[in-house]
Amino acid sequence: MTRTIVESKTKTAIIGFDQPFCVIGERINPTGRKILAEELERGDFSRVEADAIAQVAAGANILDINSGAVFSNKMAEDPRYADNNFVEPALMKEMVERVQAIVDIPLCIDSSVPGALENGLAAAEGRPLLNSVTGEEERLELVLPLVKKYNVPVVAISNDDTGISEDPDVRFAVAKKIVERAADFGIPAHDIVVDPLVMPIGAMGTAGLQVFTLVRRLREELGVNTTCGASNISFGLPNRHGINNAFLPMAIAAGMTSAIMNPVALPVGPKKIAEKKAEIAAAGIILPEDIDDEVFVTLFGMGSTKPRAGSEMAAIRAANFLTDNDPSGNDWIKFNRAPVKEGEGRARTGRRRRG
Repeated sequence: MTRTIVESKTKTAIIGFDQPFCVIGERINPTGRKILAEELERGDFSRVEADAIAQVAAGANILDINSGAVFSNKMAEDPRYADNNFVEPALMKEMVERVQAIVDIPLCIDSSVPGALENGLAAAEGRPLLNSVTGEEERLELVLPLVKKYNVPVVAISNDDTGISEDPDVRFAVAKKIVERAADFGIPAHDIVVDPLVMPIGAMGTAGLQVFTLVRRLREELGVNTTCGASNISFGLPNRHGINNAFLPMAIAAGMTSAIMNPVALPVGPKKIAEKKAEIAAAGIILPEDIDDEVFVTLFGMGSTKPRAGSEMAAIRAANFLTDNDPSGNDWIKFNRAPVKEGEGRARTGRRRRG
């Protein structure tokens, strides 16, 4: 049975056919997050730390750390900051150290810069997952020696020098090539986690079916674990959570064993609360002036003012239960149990002893 072992200093995450689905938290990534990138440029890692804590609380098994920041302001002072090969190695080391200082959970070192990958591997405690290698010859020659040197598992993305093919047979062939080349370096198949590449369903109607077919082939013919960028499937569509919540259990049923995704439902902010209150007032509904924001957003089905596990996490746990990777449904029951409020204890069960 294929099992990919990822470790922190004291904790282990197992990606495997007979294991609960492994969630790799994607939030620590400045790509497309302008505020985070600006904070990192100023040396402010508070959001990185907050994202790490929130994702672990929401149920992430591994945290992906991506160092792909662009330091626009520093470029004017020093042209070297326009080069990711200059920026990312030092930034990756700092991010890994900061995250490890506040949470003890296995890490996924994520960069396109070899120097950043090596710095992340050197700084990480335990046995991190490396993200990633592709079928491009240059990338294979750069990354696979690092995988062998540090004895770590690696995400293998199914594209090569020709780009991303829409033909699933071509993507399977690229994955097979990577597995075979890794074997030449003495890297076993159980340390390869293949990303078959999820296309947006809005652009390609067969995207879901392609992935499910690919995952089955990768499992049955190559014996490898799989992962994906889960939210890619719903890109550009309304109600993305609805699509994601259907896709993930279907992918799990097809044999997918992990995903890089956001496990956190982001909190409802003051602006949305104010807009909703104005809408309610316009409808003639009178609310208590001192109504608590958390009570308000809960009452009107808006979510929560605090980070919490997203709806995708519920879908994943349900799938774990249905595929018998959550024996007796213990994790499902625990996940759905109402939290105990501060100062309260759980009700005692069993018979009261008579005096």
